[in-house]
Amino acid sequence: MTFIRRCTALPTFRRSETTLSISALLKVCKTTSSLEQVHSRIIGKGLHEDHFIMSQFITLCNSLCNLSYSTSVFNLVSSPSTVLWNTYMKGQSENESLSLTISIFIRMKRSDAVPDKFTYPSLIKACSKECAVKEGVALHGSAVRCGVGGDVFVMTSLIHLYGKCGEILCARKVFDEMRERNVVSWTAMIVGYANFGDLVEARKLFDKMPEKNVVPWNAIISGYVKCGDLKTARKMFDEMPYRNVVSYTMMIDGYAKSGDMASARFVFEEAPEKDVVAWSALISGYVQNGQPNEAVKIFHKMCSMNVKADEFIMVSLMSACSQIGSLEQAKWVDDYVSKSSIDIRRAHVIAALIDMNAKCGNMDRATKLFEEMPKRDLISYCSMMQGLSLHGCGSQALSLFSRMLNDGLTPDDVAFTIILTACSHAGLVDEGCYYFETMKTNYSMVPSPYHYACVVDLLGRTGRLKEAYELLKSMPVEPHAGAWGALLGACKLHCDIELGKVVAEQLFELEPQNAGNYVLLSNIYAADEQWLDVNLLRNKMKDRGIRKIPGCSWI
Repeated sequence: MTFIRRCTALPTFRRSETTLSISALLKVCKTTSSLEQVHSRIIGKGLHEDHFIMSQFITLCNSLCNLSYSTSVFNLVSSPSTVLWNTYMKGQSENESLSLTISIFIRMKRSDAVPDKFTYPSLIKACSKECAVKEGVALHGSAVRCGVGGDVFVMTSLIHLYGKCGEILCARKVFDEMRERNVVSWTAMIVGYANFGDLVEARKLFDKMPEKNVVPWNAIISGYVKCGDLKTARKMFDEMPYRNVVSYTMMIDGYAKSGDMASARFVFEEAPEKDVVAWSALISGYVQNGQPNEAVKIFHKMCSMNVKADEFIMVSLMSACSQIGSLEQAKWVDDYVSKSSIDIRRAHVIAALIDMNAKCGNMDRATKLFEEMPKRDLISYCSMMQGLSLHGCGSQALSLFSRMLNDGLTPDDVAFTIILTACSHAGLVDEGCYYFETMKTNYSMVPSPYHYACVVDLLGRTGRLKEAYELLKSMPVEPHAGAWGALLGACKLHCDIELGKVVAEQLFELEPQNAGNYVLLSNIYAADEQWLDVNLLRNKMKDRGIRKIPGCSWI
């Protein structure tokens, strides 16, 4: 039985084809197939010029994300009304490019239809999405000329546009010119100030609000969280008359980003209801703060409460597995994602999958995913190169780097760090020095201390200690402890006592309380049986209150 027959068989639908019955049919359409059947009936009854029916039809097309169908249907209407233009334009503005949306608006103005107060908010919102201030200003002028520039919804949309794009004075000018304001208008202005970093004005405006719901409270707290003022954010959070899940999630995310996972967990446990975003904030917080095992525990707890993980949670979980390095866990996560409804073809999902498998040692799976990508980007190349480097395949990492260049991708500082590390691990000195020079000459990049540290490690591993030392002295900025530490380790490896002393002195200045540097120099002395120097160094540690952290064993 077709969709039309099923619906007309019900008591609520009369067989007489009226505008009312077609409208009722449209309300129960759920698929493109049923929509096509109703469209056929509309055409058969000559209702394709009925603007009320066609407005409903186009709205349904937009909700089913069938924009090409809605365009075809709209273009068949001989003289669309303003309402019909607004309906069509709203759907296009939410799903298509700004340039296409603006071209539709220009078509509308050239027709007999006159833009009204419902025309502009969706257009201005489209400009906000792309921070297109120039186009927004033009629409502002058009709204004024059409006599709707003072409408509360049009002006609120303009405040949001100007605030988001950093034109805070323009946003405030529009706000001050409003004859009437609603909660949304006040909130838009508060968000604008918060995004601009002016929390003083945002707070003044918040305090002046005649009435507040949870949205402006969340807006001002979000502003404090973003600028790192968690003390004030928490104070306002505690003062809220009513909190929703967004309120709790903001605080969880704020504490996580500041590294305070204890407070983040406390707020999370306080929340009376937790949606998938709140779980995601906590899990990603543990991952970002180097607590991957805790992130995995929270994920399993979430699953036990029948909360379905989304792609963002799974990406965080993959990152946790990458940190842990457990092949068994990586295989379980890979299998979980493959069986779920998550689209692994999405760029950030497949990049995380490749990174996890590569770092956990499943290079066959990582390679398969990498080769199946329709278009490989810099992130996926870096993940593969890092995986190959970690597992002793330096030459293959270099080959992949060359392939990346042949694909027309430009390496960034992260890509050069990875390839220099690969050269260091594989002992490829000449290749490493070549890439170090290439980043300066071919790509006009200024090497960071990390790049220098990679080359120092590379030279040190192969016994070229003097070159490594000279490279450190030639750095345009002060070398960090990691670079000096790599050279001290090389001095121990190659028993260079004199250079070891010089390097150790640099480290003692940079990290006066790091016992590891003292122990490393002591081991260099001991290897050469210089026991007097060993004792002197131990006494120095004792005088400075530096203690070696004792080792431990699982046995």
